[in-house]
Amino acid sequence: MTFANVGTLEVKPGRRDDVVAVLVKANPELRDAGCLLYEVGINDESPDTVYVCELWESQDAHRGSLQLASVRAAIQEAMPLLTGVMGGNRFMVAGSPLR
Repeated sequence: MTFANVGTLEVKPGRRDDVVAVLVKANPELRDAGCLLYEVGINDESPDTVYVCELWESQDAHRGSLQLASVRAAIQEAMPLLTGVMGGNRFMVAGSPLR
């Protein structure tokens, strides 16, 4: 069953665009690892928040992606720019009217 991870990352003041730049770098390994969708968003009403929506073939695929060197490097690059406050939800997708 498809797995979704929809979350927020609170960033240090003025660092939102830097975090977005890290998260949107092309990474073909994600698709190979089972990532179906990875979208990064912003909202000017919340200038210190980055939104991330991920869709994976399975929860195991998502978990496995965290072992990829490219993913670990991106996490390491982004961490100093974050406050440590993260929110969101993880869930198994029940269906979609688009498929």
